[in-house]
Amino acid sequence: MAQEYTFEIEMKVRDYECDLQGIVNNANYQHYIEHTRHEFLRANNISFAQLHEEGIDPVVARLNMAFKTPLTSGDSFVSKLRVEKDGVKYVFYQDIFRLPDMKCCLKSQVDTVCIINGRMRTCEIFDHLLSDNKE
Repeated sequence: MAQEYTFEIEMKVRDYECDLQGIVNNANYQHYIEHTRHEFLRANNISFAQLHEEGIDPVVARLNMAFKTPLTSGDSFVSKLRVEKDGVKYVFYQDIFRLPDMKCCLKSQVDTVCIINGRMRTCEIFDHLLSDNKE
C-alpha cells in the first residue's frame, strides 16, 4: 500500500553535512526531518516559537530511523511526512527520497507529545491540524 503524505519539502545536501566516507552523517537526517516538521507547521500557519510562548511545547518522545540509501554532497532530495494521533502522541511518519530517481534514503517514525503548561496533554491546535489535513 502506498504511503499517503500530507506534506513535502525539497532540500539539498551541503558539503559540511558529509563525513569522511563522503556520505551524509547520520545525525544530519534528524535535522532534515525536524526541519520538515517545522515547515509543515509553518505551512499550516502554526509558529513553533509562538506555541512555546503560549505554554505549548511539542517534544520528541521517541525516534526511529532506518537508513536505506546514503545521500552524498550536492544530492537533492524530498522529505515527506504524514501524521497520525495515537492516544496522547502525535506520530510523524517521515521518509526521505533522493531526487530525481526517488530512491528511498530514510524511513522514520517520530513520536511526539505536547507538554502544555508543564503537563503532557493532547493539543487542540494539533488535533485541529490533523482534522484539516484529512479533508
